[in-house]
Amino acid sequence: MIGLPLSKWKWKLAQALEWRWWQYYLAKHPKEEYLNKKRTYWKGMLQEAGVSVESGERLLDAGCGPAGLFILPLPAKIDALDPLLELYQSSLAHFDPADYPGVGFIARPLEMFQSPETYDKVCCFNAINHVKDLDLSIKRLVDALRSGGILVVSVDVHKHHWLKKIFQYLPGDALHPHQYDSRHYCGLFLQQELTLLRSKTLKKGLIFDYYLMVFEKKRG
Repeated sequence: MIGLPLSKWKWKLAQALEWRWWQYYLAKHPKEEYLNKKRTYWKGMLQEAGVSVESGERLLDAGCGPAGLFILPLPAKIDALDPLLELYQSSLAHFDPADYPGVGFIARPLEMFQSPETYDKVCCFNAINHVKDLDLSIKRLVDALRSGGILVVSVDVHKHHWLKKIFQYLPGDALHPHQYDSRHYCGLFLQQELTLLRSKTLKKGLIFDYYLMVFEKKRG
């Protein structure tokens, strides 16, 4: 089971649309009001995942966007990774790295990320279907995780096989260049050194469901 190859132009289009979407969306939401809502959202997400962040742990927020998990006052040492961070900083009032002095921000695609140290927990929320190379990105997430560490992933998944096939070959959702169902995404992760701890549908939709997966990296 592999991810379909993604052309360079398709990924660049997805990145451009992602950037434009954030500009449009955040223009309608005052900074503090938006960030407070996001903090509540992230607390709920960790509860849904059954994951607690302990003092002294190292955590990677992969594909963090301008208001990712890093905005929570967590006791961990957090690194936040996203290829568009410099654009967010230059043009979005909602994102200022100075607001988060304890966070290490890394403006880099997931495919190019290799940490000299491993993390106790790696989170990738609503981002894995935005990457250019899906298989390599999954490997990078797993490589960043220590033995026995926890990986938490959320992603929009297709509900209908026939619509999935249409979206894979036609630009019906150019913002998300990877179009798979929950079984396929889960299978891609389980090809790595991972054990599935739990999975659940967080939100149901007409075409997509929002799906959560929690894995543990095998010890050894």
